[in-house]
Amino acid sequence: MIAAVLSVLVVFIILLVSEWLWRTKRLRGEFGRKLVHISVGSFVAFWPFYMSFHYIQLISLAFLLVVLISSKLHLFHAVYKIDRKSWGNILFAVGIGLTALLTSSHWIFMAAILHLSLADGLAAVIGKHFGQARQYKVFTATKSVVGTATFWLVSALILLYVLTQGATSQTLTLPLLIWLPVASAVIENLGIYGLDNVLVPLFIVLTLSQLKFIS
Repeated sequence: MIAAVLSVLVVFIILLVSEWLWRTKRLRGEFGRKLVHISVGSFVAFWPFYMSFHYIQLISLAFLLVVLISSKLHLFHAVYKIDRKSWGNILFAVGIGLTALLTSSHWIFMAAILHLSLADGLAAVIGKHFGQARQYKVFTATKSVVGTATFWLVSALILLYVLTQGATSQTLTLPLLIWLPVASAVIENLGIYGLDNVLVPLFIVLTLSQLKFIS
């Protein structure tokens, strides 16, 4: 219980700092939103190592309420200020909650949420700043080759760590490291309007659930 309360407090502090940075014009646009996305999500990814999945499910519901209230009352601008049509801020909390419902493995949860936060966040930031020259359309969304390549690379690194540290059997590790980052990047591309925040972690959970993990 204490761990859950302290974890929520840390997230609240991150949101307060992001709001202060936004109001002082030090944080703006996609970079500001993704900074919060990466910070909160990367922290959440490690929660099962010291907190029960039951608490994570409850906190994800609280996250969802905070996002909805923030959008209505114009709080935490770095979270809800998006310069395009997207439900990503809402589906971020949904993705965390569904992942906590569908797996009881600490390692699988970590892999899924790091894809949701770190891989997706870095892809957006790096793609925005360095991917203007080579862009392409997926339905109505504009994607960049640099952003997609970033997602693929971060995905591969996440899976390399999780599979080598958490999986009890290494026989499927190499094939997964070859095709799973590519498949995840494809799903991230197809998940427009923020749907990737649910589709990618669920895909990771369902795929890695076929393996045996330490916990």
